[in-house]
Amino acid sequence: MAKTAPKPSAPKTSPGKAVTPVASKPVKGTKGQTAAPPPAPEKARLVTINHMAVAYAEKHEMSRKEATSLLAEIFDTVTGHVKDGNKVRIAGLGTIEVRSRAARMGRNPATGEAIQIAASRKIAFRPAKELKEAI
Repeated sequence: MAKTAPKPSAPKTSPGKAVTPVASKPVKGTKGQTAAPPPAPEKARLVTINHMAVAYAEKHEMSRKEATSLLAEIFDTVTGHVKDGNKVRIAGLGTIEVRSRAARMGRNPATGEAIQIAASRKIAFRPAKELKEAI
């Protein structure tokens, strides 16, 4: 018969005493209680049109190529409307529009010299209430 290694035992404490984890901090306004450390935030995953097309194709029983071309066409249509200066509202997602920024005076951060910043057009996205609540 072979001998098995002994099981590691839990730290010995006297009755009525709790072992507190090292990483825990006391909870404000309580005696002897500790709060668990907050969970680490998950890293966001990059989702491409191809990822969305695969999911859409599986859900709607179509080929990946058809789903990719459909999504590309939708995005091209949205881009065309925004280029023309129109607002594009996508229900549940938000509104995409072009905003004009007037010319203004600014400062060069390296030298402190006053500079003229030219007028420009910027893309703006305003999320829908449903998207805000989902997050």
